[in-house]
Amino acid sequence: MLLLLTPPLLWAGNALVARLLQDLVAPIMLNLLRWSLVFVLLLPLAGWVLRRHSPLWQNWPRYLLLGFLGMGSYNTLLYLALQTSSPINVTLVSSAIPLFTLLMGRVFYGQAVRALSWLGVAASMVGVLVVLARGELDRLLGLSLVSGDLLMVLASVLWAWYSWLLSRPWPGQADSRIQADWAAHLLAQTALGLVWCLVFAGLEWLWPESSVTPRAEVQWTWTLALGVVYVALGPAIVAYRCWGLAVSRAGPAVTGMAANLIPLFTALLSLVVLAEPPEWYHGLGFVLIAGGLWLTAQGQQGA
Repeated sequence: MLLLLTPPLLWAGNALVARLLQDLVAPIMLNLLRWSLVFVLLLPLAGWVLRRHSPLWQNWPRYLLLGFLGMGSYNTLLYLALQTSSPINVTLVSSAIPLFTLLMGRVFYGQAVRALSWLGVAASMVGVLVVLARGELDRLLGLSLVSGDLLMVLASVLWAWYSWLLSRPWPGQADSRIQADWAAHLLAQTALGLVWCLVFAGLEWLWPESSVTPRAEVQWTWTLALGVVYVALGPAIVAYRCWGLAVSRAGPAVTGMAANLIPLFTALLSLVVLAEPPEWYHGLGFVLIAGGLWLTAQGQQGA
């Protein structure tokens, strides 16, 4: 049970800490600092993956793409989304990732989807729309959405693509030795993902200041240092390891449903730390998304 609860709690804290740090560091710079520290922490555990004759360099296009989607794009968009949207909204929208994964599998990978799963997709998408519209039909009809909500939708689609790439073999290339070692697998993605993080951070410095992309300045304080340590050690390394162990012991179906706890933990933490109480539409959205994901899982188990 602890393995199932730890990752959602740490990932909820990721959104919360990023919101707390937004006045100290620009969002893309925070992402660069986070994955740079992850890189350093993983070196003693799996430094062999960077050596000259490592399978990584035979498979570098795969890990460059995984790094772009998982470390570069997803986390960059998540931190940018928090500039204009709340942690509760961000995590509720991201809880629709399994649905985007299902749709992508059906369209691009020929994955069979049963009627019950489509009903789950419909229910969960209604939940996402409730959150995006903040419970106001006029807002939905007028497409009056904050930019952070839309960025999180894009981030969720990219994470769905990332998930499919993780589960599919790379044509003509074997990297089973890396995939068998969780630290090596994460370090390989992080090493090449840092290339994208550097590119995006450079663009952030050059981009005109706005509400979504604030000036790329860093205020070096102990608060920032502790925040970076948390988002690197907790949501990246510890959560990733616990998630892998939970999948191996409880199975992917049960473990995947645990991700529905992320918005619940985010709402509780936001109430305690940010004094941002959840609204009624957050609760309705959570029920619809969680119920839809349950129906989807039941449908896929029978497929």
